Amino acid sequence: MKSFQNLILLQNLYRLKAIGFEYIDHFEINEKSTYAQANSLQELTKEIQNCHLCDLSKSRKQCMSGYGSQNASLFILDYQVSQAQDSANNYYSGRSGDTLKKMIENVLQVSTQDIYLTHAIKCKPLESNTPSLSEWDSCKNYLFTQLDLIQPKVIVTLGPKAYSHLTNDYVENFENVRGHVINFKHAKLIPIYHPQFLLRNPELKKITLNDLYTIKHCLDNT
Repeated sequence: MKSFQNLILLQNLYRLKAIGFEYIDHFEINEKSTYAQANSLQELTKEIQNCHLCDLSKSRKQCMSGYGSQNASLFILDYQVSQAQDSANNYYSGRSGDTLKKMIENVLQVSTQDIYLTHAIKCKPLESNTPSLSEWDSCKNYLFTQLDLIQPKVIVTLGPKAYSHLTNDYVENFENVRGHVINFKHAKLIPIYHPQFLLRNPELKKITLNDLYTIKHCLDNT
């Protein structure tokens, strides 16, 4: 357990002890599910910017809550903030961001202003480490609130981690779901390769092009 969480836990225990409690059931100190839900993206963005539920709040440059339209039909989910995105505070920065932008504008023929792009983990992990389960637990209510507020027609997850954490389906072989159209929360969910993965494996771009046509078909017919 991280130091900030320890502090919160101790504060709660001392307060309970002071009023006479000797035992309480286990509780998650960084779960947001019992908090009042934001009524708009603007309200939620402020909540995320002021979040201190995990240790990433100590090291972050900023929270990257999400970018785009609250009326978006297309919702794109990346798993974690990249170094390039964090340094530039820009969702389409770096080679990966440029690739994603071309996929959206040139193939899907949608403006980046008209979709919504966000991350499962809203702050860049320390030293590009893989985010911990605790950090995901701190962030996940923000993500599901965004989905509830936007109500997209199509959700696209970039890479296996984004898909697995969103759906709680930790597939061993990403190919079993990649490019498939999956019913999820009144939307069509389509997992695809992450742009960074495509830069390392350019032979897979043709497969992704077909997946993008699937996404476009769903957008045009839902």
